[in-house]
Amino acid sequence: MIANYHTHTFRCGHAEGGEADYAREAERVGLKILGMADHTPYDFFDIGPRNRPMRMKPEELPEYADSVRDLAKEYEGRMEILLGVEAEYYPKYFPRLLEMLRENKVQYMILGQHFLENEVDAPYCGRPWSDPAVLERYVAQSTEALQTRLFSYFAHPDLINFPGNDELYEREIRKLCRAAHDTQTPLEINILGLREGRNYPDERFWRIAGEEGNVAILGCDAHRPQYVSDPATEKRARELAERNGLPLLETLTLRQIG
Repeated sequence: MIANYHTHTFRCGHAEGGEADYAREAERVGLKILGMADHTPYDFFDIGPRNRPMRMKPEELPEYADSVRDLAKEYEGRMEILLGVEAEYYPKYFPRLLEMLRENKVQYMILGQHFLENEVDAPYCGRPWSDPAVLERYVAQSTEALQTRLFSYFAHPDLINFPGNDELYEREIRKLCRAAHDTQTPLEINILGLREGRNYPDERFWRIAGEEGNVAILGCDAHRPQYVSDPATEKRARELAERNGLPLLETLTLRQIG
């Protein structure tokens, strides 16, 4: 890999290391582009603070943005460092999120739809769900997100864990892959999930994506500095793409937020 656009920090509450730690390791292993995409804050202004340890707080966003921009200047000419976030699409709160990101001059978003609805009492999509309504809502909400054309790529789009009816899974996932194709949004093969043996990458998903003509990109989803590079798992991810006929992007064209 010469570029990784999916990198987290301690600010999300479940990763280790700061921005500088990831930058040092990325330069050491020879990356040319490091995209910081920590879990975005969400201003759940009408329901109070959320207790899930999965995202930075809104008041932490300016410090995060300044830290990444300072590193970009420090590494200029040696490695490109980009300021991004990984964000869910929550229709009720999305306009305010965009305001916060634009105010802090965030350069890009990647879509990571971990929860549904507006996150309040909503299911975590990575749990096993045999209820067709969960799969259908995941596809509908993710499709709506893709149609904004504001997300530079879709991280772990196969996170939805549906062990139910195969025919229903194929029908719904084909809809999602067509939406990604229509909006020219790359789909991420997630190296973290592959390394840890999670329910994603899901071979069923990637077979359908290949048939629908989708384009893929590798994402380290690094939650520790040493995982901005993982050659052994990267090799397996490339093999997955090859056997499913998926072209792989090595670098990304960013979609501007504002």
